[in-house]
Amino acid sequence: MVLADVLPNAPTTTDDALALFDASPAAEAEFMIGTWHGAELPTGHPLDGLLEASGWWGKQFVDSETVHPLLFPTADGRALWAVKPILAFSGLGMVTRIPALRRRNHTAFINYASPILRTQSPKARLRTTRYRGVDTATMIYDQLPINDVFRKLDDQSVIGAMDLRGSKKPYFFVLTRDDSMQLR
Repeated sequence: MVLADVLPNAPTTTDDALALFDASPAAEAEFMIGTWHGAELPTGHPLDGLLEASGWWGKQFVDSETVHPLLFPTADGRALWAVKPILAFSGLGMVTRIPALRRRNHTAFINYASPILRTQSPKARLRTTRYRGVDTATMIYDQLPINDVFRKLDDQSVIGAMDLRGSKKPYFFVLTRDDSMQLR
């Protein structure tokens, strides 16, 4: 997905992204059911560039108890597979401190490590929470202090704000509904 197709005038600062987020209506949890293709919304956050460098494809919400927060395309690009977030985020501290690692393409490594990283079980839940004064759909990771909070941009896309414990500002991304790829 190309971010410019969803947000041609994409915000470039945290304040601009927060303004767009706050101006967007709440997303109902039921609205999030489906498979979503993602793109980062760079705002100068320390995590900017990491999802793109990893080859991250998006998220899948099967129901409120069955959420796959990190989907990656298979090596042949014909299907998707789910990653264990606890393993994916375990090396995050090192990568955020070494900027050169953010600019490298890690897709081949992710696919190579798929036997270790892959999971069939859901690793998050979908709930409605209050964030920035609005009750809206929120993906809650099972094993990490992370909530991804969503607001609707339109009937096919949402802006997500990753609320990560210890981070002074949210990390932003955009999801667009895309059921063209199946989870394998």
